[in-house]
Amino acid sequence: MDIERKITPFHLDVLKEIGNICAGNAATALSVLTGKNIEMKVPTARIVTFDQMLELAGGYDNIVTAVFLRLEGDASGSMFFILPLQQATKLVQKVTQDTTFSFSQPPYSEMALSAMQELGNILMGSYLSSLSDFTGLRLQASVPSIAIDMAGAIMSFGLIELSHTQDYAIVIDAALDEEDKNDLECVKGHFFLLPDPSSFATIFQTLGVE
Repeated sequence: MDIERKITPFHLDVLKEIGNICAGNAATALSVLTGKNIEMKVPTARIVTFDQMLELAGGYDNIVTAVFLRLEGDASGSMFFILPLQQATKLVQKVTQDTTFSFSQPPYSEMALSAMQELGNILMGSYLSSLSDFTGLRLQASVPSIAIDMAGAIMSFGLIELSHTQDYAIVIDAALDEEDKNDLECVKGHFFLLPDPSSFATIFQTLGVE
């Protein structure tokens, strides 16, 4: 599928707008969860190759925190929310208000892992809900799982079958922070949506791509 030639700036703007709707829903949920005013921004949305996806995660050997789920319904596929360890630490500290916690080395706190998993669930659930509302597709997500490992090892789980038939993923950047904080305190990560081959076409057909 030579999708890059068919995707226009308009389609990418639509993907970003879906991300912005998600950001509003997720920010509201996180604000209720933390008792703080949380903002979420979506600076870019784009189509990338699997190699570029690994580069965005810091390279095959880079250790990251990832929340993963499978998508079923009118469109199927895999979705990851990936954060560098330092960014994951910052996010969990904001939610748990425990500044002593760190993902820098194991063993990791069960409470922190559970918090990270639930955060990923909220964020990815908000995105999929926004995507479903925008496209009219019925989407169902599995219970999310969490892993701390090399980016290549984590992503290979969702790429093994796909790599034989397609080489593209949808990536949505995300930046979360408390209101009135500077960018240095912002938590930055990526959503990676890897639709199964037939579902890639289904999603983009709803956006006007043949």
